[in-house]
This record gives sequence, C-alpha cells and structure tokens, in this order.
Amino acid sequence: MSIVTIRNVEFFNNPARFLDPYHFRVTFECIAPLKDDLEWKLIYVSSPGNEELDQELDDCLVGPVPVGVNSFEFEGLAPDPSKIPTEDVLGVAALILTGSYRDQEFVRVGYYQNTEYDNEEMKATPPDKIHFDKLVRDISTKLRVTRFQIKWDVVPQTQGLSAAGAAASAAVPSANDLDGDDSNGVIS
Repeated sequence: MSIVTIRNVEFFNNPARFLDPYHFRVTFECIAPLKDDLEWKLIYVSSPGNEELDQELDDCLVGPVPVGVNSFEFEGLAPDPSKIPTEDVLGVAALILTGSYRDQEFVRVGYYQNTEYDNEEMKATPPDKIHFDKLVRDISTKLRVTRFQIKWDVVPQTQGLSAAGAAASAAVPSANDLDGDDSNGVIS
C-alpha cells in the first residue's frame, strides 16, 4: 500500500519555448503523516539508450506532509542544449517526474515531449546547426505511471479517513492499466 498517491500533474506552460523553464503543479494525497520530506525530481531523457545523457533539471523537498490532499508548484530549468546530441534534439524525448521517500522511489510519471521548430520552413528543411531559440516543445498529455512498493515508516490512519478517501478519489493506475487515453495530465 502506498502512503502517497499522485492525483494530478498540471503543466502551466505547455506548449512552450524549448529554453523556457518547466512550470507545473503536483497534487497528491497522503494517508499518514510522514516523518521525513518527500523528494521530487524532474529528469529530461534525450537519448533513451544512454542514461549518462539524462539531465536532472531540478529537485525539491516537500514537507512536512500532513494527511490529506496536498499540492506544490515545481519549476525546473530547461535542458542544457550542450548535453544533448545533435541527432536527439528534434523529435521525441522523455520527461520524467519521480517521487521518493527516504531515498526510495515510489512513483515515476513519464511524458513524451516533442521538440520542433516554430515555423514551417525550418520544420520542412531543418538547418544543419540547431537554433535552440527557434525550438518549441509540446508535452504529451498521454502519460505513463509506474509505482514502486517501498518501505514506508508510518502506519496509515484508519479512523474515518479510509472511507472518506475512498469515496473522494480513485487509485492511481499502474503502467499496465493505462491504455494511452488522452487524460490531460490527470492521474485517476
């Protein structure tokens, strides 16, 4: 049983210029008070075959986390263009939001990001040298959620909370349960 369940990830600036920071809100539910903070990381994956090229764009600690529905805004830097192989700049990349507790990852939410030029001429005939100031990104609303079982050091409160929580929110689907429906970033 997970003590923390993501309910929604809302991007405030999508689509956006490639070099703009990412800005979004994460809403999650916690069913027991946590002794330590939650750690959230935003990772850009330009080359799936080479993990060394993954860029951690930002991380933040959130806590103390009370029982109930909580949210926070997260702003992460744009990827460093110098760390992206030229052949991997245009087209599809991945953006991953991870949640951890006590150095144990409990959730991973992945999005596809498409990067292209902002005008038809450059889309049709891309220049030899990448012009990052002319690129736009669009994060797909089709997401993939992977949950991991971890050792939580707390016991969920059961007095009245489980019934209210069950009626008010649905469980996060596993990656196998998602069929690719367009969900606008809502995790239900």
